[in-house]
Amino acid sequence: MLLIHCPYCGPRDETEFTCAGESHVLRPQPPEEVTDARWAQYLFFHRNPRGVVCERWCHVLGCGQWFNVARDTVTHEIRKVYAMGEPRPEV
Repeated sequence: MLLIHCPYCGPRDETEFTCAGESHVLRPQPPEEVTDARWAQYLFFHRNPRGVVCERWCHVLGCGQWFNVARDTVTHEIRKVYAMGEPRPEV
């Protein structure tokens, strides 16, 4: 079980949160010119690397705020929690 430090509420159990996948993934633009193949790539094919990944998390059973978490996918160690809109950290 992870203990996630919500930047708004403090440390909470991971059962209060939901993960929405990798952060900093840009939606293909402009929408009217995106091919079906490119759209499928964006929606269904993800990197899933071993090591540190930046993910979007929401404190659904708390404040409802979204934030980013840099988490090691091998050890599950949380390296950094940072606000939406901040650049990817060097971890």
